[in-house]
Amino acid sequence: MKRLKPYADFLFEVGALSRTPRSGFRHLGSFDQSISEHLLRTAYIGYVLAHLEKDKGIDIGRVVENCMFHDLGEARALDLDYISQKYSQSDELAAIKDAVKGLSFGRKIVESFKETEINQTKEGIIAKDADQLELICSLKEIIDNGNSQAKDWIPHAVKRLKTKSAKSLAKEILRTNSNDWWFENKKDNYWVTGGKKLK
Repeated sequence: MKRLKPYADFLFEVGALSRTPRSGFRHLGSFDQSISEHLLRTAYIGYVLAHLEKDKGIDIGRVVENCMFHDLGEARALDLDYISQKYSQSDELAAIKDAVKGLSFGRKIVESFKETEINQTKEGIIAKDADQLELICSLKEIIDNGNSQAKDWIPHAVKRLKTKSAKSLAKEILRTNSNDWWFENKKDNYWVTGGKKLK
């Protein structure tokens, strides 16, 4: 089935995103994240934001698609952090167009990328906010693990947020210890016994 070859190639290319690092964190020296890891949490955040916006006209599926594909081109063009972007350029749009050549839904992925980059539709704006909130979550985790340098990055990421929901959620993220979700009741005897009855 030769006609399926572009789809197989695409799936292997998507797999390369798990081995493609987000370059900016090297400047903090204490955190590694792949593009795949970033995209996954961005998609979850986009889903959450789309619900928080409470606008019945928002296409939640499109928000999630935008989040999934906004960095797809980095499998070919790599991730350029803010410093690198001052001196180098990459053409992520061209990379995405090449990646989806021959796919029946390729044009939809290209349009999804453009929608997030251009940032004019509700879905594109929410996806871009999700991208920044994912960075804020990562930075908060870095801070909670003892690297105070990440604090300097947060105000800039917060200023990029556009929706009211994203701004409110960012405040809550920054107030919350990143370990609270699993260790919120530290006095619970479960943390001593592991749920087992001691004899």
